[in-house]
Amino acid sequence: MDFKQFLVVLRRRWVSVLLLIALALGVAAGITFTRTPMYESKSQVFLSIDVRNTTDAYAASLFASNRAASYAKLAKSTALSERVIEQLNLDMTPEKLADRIDAEVVELTSLIEIKVKDENARDAQKIGDVVTEEFTKFVPGLETAGGQSESQINAQITDEASYEPDQVSPTVLLNMIVAALIGLVLGIGLAVARELLDRTIRTADHVAELTDSPVLASIGFDNDIRSAPLLTDLGGFAARTEAFRLLRTNLQFIDLDHQPRCLVITSAVPGEGKTMTSTNLAVALAQTGRNTLIIDADLRRPRVATTLGLDPAIGLTTALVGKTEIHDAIQVHEASGLHVLASGAKPPNPTEILQSKITQDLIRRLRSSYDMVIIDAPPLLPVADASVLAKLADGVIIVARHGKTTKDQVNEAINRLNQVGARLYGVVVNMVAKRAIGSYYYYYYEESGPSGRGSGKSSSGKSGRRRA
Repeated sequence: MDFKQFLVVLRRRWVSVLLLIALALGVAAGITFTRTPMYESKSQVFLSIDVRNTTDAYAASLFASNRAASYAKLAKSTALSERVIEQLNLDMTPEKLADRIDAEVVELTSLIEIKVKDENARDAQKIGDVVTEEFTKFVPGLETAGGQSESQINAQITDEASYEPDQVSPTVLLNMIVAALIGLVLGIGLAVARELLDRTIRTADHVAELTDSPVLASIGFDNDIRSAPLLTDLGGFAARTEAFRLLRTNLQFIDLDHQPRCLVITSAVPGEGKTMTSTNLAVALAQTGRNTLIIDADLRRPRVATTLGLDPAIGLTTALVGKTEIHDAIQVHEASGLHVLASGAKPPNPTEILQSKITQDLIRRLRSSYDMVIIDAPPLLPVADASVLAKLADGVIIVARHGKTTKDQVNEAINRLNQVGARLYGVVVNMVAKRAIGSYYYYYYEESGPSGRGSGKSSSGKSGRRRA
C-alpha cells in the first residue's frame, strides 16, 4: 500500500478513525476526572562531609556524590515514614506514606530533591517539611561510626518544602493529548486492517483481479430510488440518468463486429439491484428509439412489471402454457415505449421451465423481432436459472453492489458462467457511495432545476399489446 492508497483508505474510513479517537478521549476523561487530584511539595537537602584539607575535600565530595543515591532511596523507607507519622499523627500506614514520597539526586551534585504528594496542597507542604527535617536527622545517624558521637556526613536543608497550588496529577491536558494520539494510531491501524481484510468489490482493480471483462458503468447510491425508481421519473441530467446513458453507450463498443441483441442481467447474490439495473437499462435503450423488450425471467421473485407499474399476472409463463398468445402477453410502458414481458404466474419448477425447448424457441423468436432483448435473470449462486438463460443470450452482465458483494461471490458467479460457456460482457457496480475515491466511479452534476417528475408509475401503468 503506497501513500496515495493510504490517504484513500483514511478518507474512506475516517468515521471509524474519529470514533476510536472519541472512544479513547472518553476513556481518558473518565479515568482523569474520577481520580483524586494530587498536589506536590518540593525541598532540597545538601550532603557534605567534614574535611581538613583540599585533598580530603575532593575525596569527600566524590564520596558524598556516590552515597547520595543510597540516601535518596532511604527517603522512601518505612522507618523514616514512621517518624513522620508519629510526629504529625497522620492516619495512614508507613507504606502508604512512603508511596507518596519520592527523592532523586540532582545530576552531578550531592543535592537530593525530595517530593511529597498529598490530596491537599497545604498538607503536602506540611508533610514535606517534616519529611525533610527528619531526613536530615536520619542520614547522619546512619553514618555515625561505632563509638563516635558525631557523623562524618552532614545533611543540610537548602530549600524548604514549597507550596504548589496547582495539581500535579491527573494532568488533564496531557492525558487528553496522549489519549487522542492513541486513538488516532488505533483508528488508523484498524482502518488499514479493515482495508487489507476487506473482500468486497470497491474499485476497478478489484474487478480486474477477477476477470478481463471491463466495468461498464457504476451507478451511484440514490436516496430517491424508492420514490423514483425509473429514469422516466428523473430529470434528464440526474446522476442516475447519466450513469445509465454511459452503460447504454458502452454496450455499443462491446463487440463492434457482432452487436449484441440479447443480454442477460444477473448478479451473484440477491439484493444487488439487478432488476433495477436491467429495467433502467431497457428504458434507456427504448428512449433512443430502439425497439426494446425486457423479459422478467426471474420466476421466483419477479419484480420488473411491478417496478414499471404493469400487470405482473400475465406474461412469460402464461404464454408458455398456452393460456395466452405471446403478442397478447407483451405490455408497453408508455412513458418510455419499452415493451415488457412480465413473468406471469409463479411456477413450481422454474429451472425446468427455463430449460425447456419451448422457452428456448420463444426467446429465439423474440430476439429476432426486437433490436434488443434484456432478460432479467435470478442471481447466479442460489439457483441455476441464470446459467440456463446465459446460454440463450449473446452475453451476460453481472451487477455487483459496491461495498457488499465480495470478490469470492463474483468469482464464483463468473465460474458458473464459464462452466456453461457463456460470455461475460462486463460488470456494473451498483449503489456506489458518492464520496468513493481512487476507483472507477463517474460523477455527474445534479440537475439544478426541477426534476421533471410526474411520469412515474401512476402515469405509466397503462399497457398496450404488440405482436411478436
